[in-house]
Amino acid sequence: MSEFVAVMTTTDDEKVAEKICRTLVEERLAACAQVIKGIKSFYWWEGKVEESEEFLIFLKTKAQLLPRLEERLKRLHNYSVPEIVALPFVSGSREYFDWMLENLI
Repeated sequence: MSEFVAVMTTTDDEKVAEKICRTLVEERLAACAQVIKGIKSFYWWEGKVEESEEFLIFLKTKAQLLPRLEERLKRLHNYSVPEIVALPFVSGSREYFDWMLENLI
């Protein structure tokens, strides 16, 4: 199952989140993309702790597509240092993974 990963990123702009999701799915770099509204993030930025309302983007893809997805995501993103974190799938439905394979390049 480690051939599949979930990639997470955040943005403070809902339109940017939707554009990232739609573009990566249309380009078949992600089989599925979800936007989760209403998260609150706390983080260090430029020497101080920041707090912001953000949108969590959750992307599902193949591990081998990560370099291409990351490159494209950076171009689409509105942050100078976007969070791009990939987590391996350790288990899941074979039918779902088959569906992902059908919808990725």
